[in-house]
Amino acid sequence: MISDVSLLAAFLVGLLGGVHCVGMCGGIVAALSLGLPEQQRTGAARWKYLLAYNLARIGSYTSAGALLGGIGWLAANWSGLYQLQQGLQLLAALFMVALGLYLGGWWLGLSHVERAGGLVWNRLEPLGRRFLPVKTPTQAFLLGLIWGWLPCGLVYSVLVWSISTGDPLYGAALLFSFGLGTLPNLLLMGVAAARLSARVRDPRTRRIAGSLVILFGLYSLYRLIR
Repeated sequence: MISDVSLLAAFLVGLLGGVHCVGMCGGIVAALSLGLPEQQRTGAARWKYLLAYNLARIGSYTSAGALLGGIGWLAANWSGLYQLQQGLQLLAALFMVALGLYLGGWWLGLSHVERAGGLVWNRLEPLGRRFLPVKTPTQAFLLGLIWGWLPCGLVYSVLVWSISTGDPLYGAALLFSFGLGTLPNLLLMGVAAARLSARVRDPRTRRIAGSLVILFGLYSLYRLIR
């Protein structure tokens, strides 16, 4: 099961993980903004493209959360083992600690997970390139659907968390909350790319974000063992 506190935590992980989101997706968002026709690069017109892209990206996260939550449900119900679900929750908490270490730059083990995801991405990325340069909000939306599957240790960590819920609806809610947390950073990236990119790449920003995510993971471990 998952609580409202977990949904809030997922939102905050997405928000704090913005230092990584800008690094992974910021170039795509910046290219989307800078590649627009000149008359579309300012004002409400630009926001239509950014919102279309990001809402589709969050939709992909939510679908993946539902899928992994469903896998967790099948695993727990087929085995009939309560211990299995506890084991998945333990794995999710450990992944959260690993994510914090990754964000802070103290341990880069999750980069291996991202490289493994690259095997799938190699097949999807050419499809995404068909929508570049983006000329319409519909193209931006379709691009977001594809780029939502970009290999990312941050997303993968929350997906492991969604497996531990053992419920497709809760898994979807968890990833939706996480996706909403990533939204402010990537929307701002589309508006003020250079300035925001410099700020989030500051090692101090990354260490603060990483430390807070580690605390989330440690708190989850505490709840499991108390």
